[in-house]
Amino acid sequence: MGESFGQVLSAARRAAGLSQRELAARILKEDGEPISPQYLNDLERDRRNPPAQPFLKQLATVLNVPEEFLDFAAGQLPEDLRNSGSYAPDQVQAAFQAFRRSLRG
Repeated sequence: MGESFGQVLSAARRAAGLSQRELAARILKEDGEPISPQYLNDLERDRRNPPAQPFLKQLATVLNVPEEFLDFAAGQLPEDLRNSGSYAPDQVQAAFQAFRRSLRG
């Protein structure tokens, strides 16, 4: 991949045919208010850390990209893997080895 989260987000937004203002208006904070276009601009320029899971989920839906792809670009584990208990070290190692093999084709 090699792209930053901001580069991935910007490319997905452009592919969806949305301006920063249009995308920002569709991503809601906990209080129901949309995020600011400036916040989105900061994300796209990697001036802020990737957002929390609720924002990633909304971005994935609006941009029509898999949520796991944005999780990966953000350097985060999907929520279902983070919150499903404990794993043995060998399970985690095997999972990451399979993941690497899959990405290498």
